[in-house]
Amino acid sequence: MTIPYEPGLDHTLDLLKEGYTYIPNRRRRFHSDIFQTRLLGQKVVCIGGKEAAKVFYDNEKFRRKGAAPRRIQQSLFGKNGVQTMDGEKHTHRKALFMDLMTPEHIKELKEIIAKQWNIGLNDWVDRDQIRLFDEARKIMCRAACNWAGVPLWAKELDLRTADLSAMIDAFGAVGLRHWKGRVARNRTEGWIRKIIWQVRGGRLHPNEHTALYKMAWHRNLDGSLMSTQMAAVELINILRPIVAIARYVTFGALAMHRFPEQTAKLQKNDDSYNQYFVQEVRRYYPFGPFLGARVRNNFEWNGHAFTKGTLVLLDIYGTNHDQELWNNPYSFSPERFAEWDGNLFDFIPQGGGNYNFGHRCAGEWITVEVMKVSLHFLASHMSYKIPEQNLNFNLVRMPPIPKSRVVLTNVQEK
Repeated sequence: MTIPYEPGLDHTLDLLKEGYTYIPNRRRRFHSDIFQTRLLGQKVVCIGGKEAAKVFYDNEKFRRKGAAPRRIQQSLFGKNGVQTMDGEKHTHRKALFMDLMTPEHIKELKEIIAKQWNIGLNDWVDRDQIRLFDEARKIMCRAACNWAGVPLWAKELDLRTADLSAMIDAFGAVGLRHWKGRVARNRTEGWIRKIIWQVRGGRLHPNEHTALYKMAWHRNLDGSLMSTQMAAVELINILRPIVAIARYVTFGALAMHRFPEQTAKLQKNDDSYNQYFVQEVRRYYPFGPFLGARVRNNFEWNGHAFTKGTLVLLDIYGTNHDQELWNNPYSFSPERFAEWDGNLFDFIPQGGGNYNFGHRCAGEWITVEVMKVSLHFLASHMSYKIPEQNLNFNLVRMPPIPKSRVVLTNVQEK
């Protein structure tokens, strides 16, 4: 059996033109959850759907080493970070992150987030207007550093927020936006390296339960201390994803505006409904378009012989909007999650599979809980108006964000 093949020398420009819809468009066109194309000068197999995700997260079939382009490592992930590791080394490094995801740690972060929203609100009531996305990024940056034990001076806040945000904004960019992300990555790594040096030199004494302490003193499988550079890369892999939650919070506010009947339910502070709402925001709105891995060993799936070394892309956005998995996938309906069974492969905004041994994002629980605190605060602890503005977002831009960044006026405490 031959899988669909997209003819042509290379389709990188088509990917840039179509963005998040590139893989879903071809899955529909070919009536297939698997097809072959060429991107960045190489053969690529694209897959999507629940069964595809199950295969993609089989560590016997796929590896991450060599899958992430250098330009992504140089801006988003950092070179040789946990996302690029495999096997025993990956499991060992992933445990470092999972140790921070305990209920106690997450409860502490939620309390910090709530406090930071209150601090922000006190400032906003005296201003004519605010851009929610910009303010949410600052809140997340302050909270992330506080929680991780990273010293952050008030005069540094704008720079550190901008740099961590620029890394996120660069992952699907070319040109100036990509280079801003690389410059931001280099500057942030330099900042964090100095902090790691201070910890190891005895000039800074973080709490032993914080990410800073754990990254500074983490040892590799051979017992050697993780290099200062790698400690900096992995600590940034704690800070940056928390700052990225600002994008989800902004989309959550957009959902509250466009679907006001859902906001009334959110104000009741029913934890189950809050969970449904947050999950639907993560499903409905775009975040990651796809993820890549390389074939570890030859195998056959869905009529195709996967050969060792081939780059495979899993359709994240398309799987979360797959009509075979979700009823009316392009409608916003939080209640759909009341019946969701928690499957690890059909809802994959931050990856699929097992947290501890696979490549599903270690911080997904944090994302959900921080969003619940943040969106409940917006719905129940403050009032505001959303004036006429351009709230559209473009699925070609990776990552997307409403063009106006969601401007709020007349902000008041309830």
